[in-house]
Amino acid sequence: MSVLDIHVSVVSHYLADESNAGQGRYVFSYRVTLDNKSPHSVQLLARYWKITQGSGEHQEVRGKGVVGQQPLIGPGQRFRYTSRAILQTPVGTMEGTYTLLDTSTQRSFDVDIAPFRLAIPLAIH
Repeated sequence: MSVLDIHVSVVSHYLADESNAGQGRYVFSYRVTLDNKSPHSVQLLARYWKITQGSGEHQEVRGKGVVGQQPLIGPGQRFRYTSRAILQTPVGTMEGTYTLLDTSTQRSFDVDIAPFRLAIPLAIH
C-alpha cells in the first residue's frame, strides 16, 4: 500500500482561556483528520511528534496510538481526534509521523504529518 493512500490534515487553535502569557504558557488544541483513501483497512499503531518552540528549542514525543486509542480505519473511512500542546512561546510548529498497519498484509508503514503552525492570533513569525 502506498502511503499516499492515507491523507492527514491538521487544524490548530489557540486556547486563550487556558493560557497565561505572563507565565510563558501558551495552550493550543489541534484537530487531526486521517482519511483512508485506500482499499484496505489500516490501524494507527503509534505516533511521533516533534514540537518546536518559537525559540528553536524542540521536544520529541512518541507513544502508542492517539488519545488512548489505536483506531481501525476502514477503506474510505475517516478518523478524527483532538489533542493539545503547551508551548513556552506564542508561536511554534509541530510535525511528525504516524505508524500504521495495513491489516491486509500485516505490514506497518509510516505516514508523515506535514509541519503545522501553532500561533496566537495576529502573531507574525
